[in-house]
Amino acid sequence: MDSVSSHRRSDLTVPDDDVREVLAALRDSIDNLDAAMIHLLAERFKCTQKVGALKARHGMAPSDPEREARQIERLHRLARESGLNPVFAERFLNFVIDEVIRHHRAIAESTDV
Repeated sequence: MDSVSSHRRSDLTVPDDDVREVLAALRDSIDNLDAAMIHLLAERFKCTQKVGALKARHGMAPSDPEREARQIERLHRLARESGLNPVFAERFLNFVIDEVIRHHRAIAESTDV
């Protein structure tokens, strides 16, 4: 069961006069969460850029399939614990990992070894 379907209908029962106010409050929360995700992704990419530079300087491969597999397994567990669909979480992580590897390859190509 995903987080959307886990909400009971009674949680969403709001008098008609209050619907717009409740929607606005929920959308404000969504906007704040979106901003937090963007800031967290930016911080994550700052770290992965440093990882990419370190790997390039030491002639290491841009990707690490064993670590990626461990991360996916870990993310599945975290997703289940959080009530998030693990398949969605994996797709999201794979998207991020693909971008990180692309950055690492670009760093490796631009680094004089």
